[in-house]
Amino acid sequence: MPNIPKISEAEWEIMKIIWKNNPINAENIALLLPDEIEWTDQTVRTFINRLLKKKVIGFEKSGRGYKYFPLISEKECIRAESQSFLKRVFSGAADMMMTNFLEDVKLSQKDIEHLQKILNEKQRDMGSRGDDR
Repeated sequence: MPNIPKISEAEWEIMKIIWKNNPINAENIALLLPDEIEWTDQTVRTFINRLLKKKVIGFEKSGRGYKYFPLISEKECIRAESQSFLKRVFSGAADMMMTNFLEDVKLSQKDIEHLQKILNEKQRDMGSRGDDR
């Protein structure tokens, strides 16, 4: 996994829009923000500039403005953030993290079946490698 820069909560809001709607200009990013986020155009541009400096997004000239696009996929960022959270909060103990979440969240039958499928696949993979981690 490439070295993914740390993205703040506010920058995540901008990235979610760019991942779904790229290439996109700053004005449209501001328009697509959730209603509860009341940032000025200048605030949006500040976050865009931070993301550009972190090399998380790129830009192309479009008329008198710029259109922005992701340089790192959403999946890569989620994976990096998940690993950082796991190390920071649970000292890397995935079982402790999963137990904590599963005890505190309400799951549908569909959710449970999906989780069982993932665990079964992991178990098969371990068996084929002779890995007992």
